[in-house]
Amino acid sequence: MEIWVLFLVVVLLPACYAGVEARVKRLDRRVVRVEQKLDLILGHLGIRQEEPALEQVAALARDGRKIEAINAYRELTGAGLKEAKDAVERIGE
Repeated sequence: MEIWVLFLVVVLLPACYAGVEARVKRLDRRVVRVEQKLDLILGHLGIRQEEPALEQVAALARDGRKIEAINAYRELTGAGLKEAKDAVERIGE
């Protein structure tokens, strides 16, 4: 009986986790694409949307303190480096 439990833990559990992880990554990529499309639509319509919590990030970006702005954005949102860099570039425009 213990061998079957060990088999489940060692072989099947990692396989299940890998499948879930791959699905989450696909969903993350889809969300990023949807956000990019929404940003394009808002830009086309001339609508600028700043999140209230990002005022400090916007101020840093306008002052040319891009690295500090990226770090502040990451702290506020939990975003990755690439996402934060892109967001700061959009904010600083």
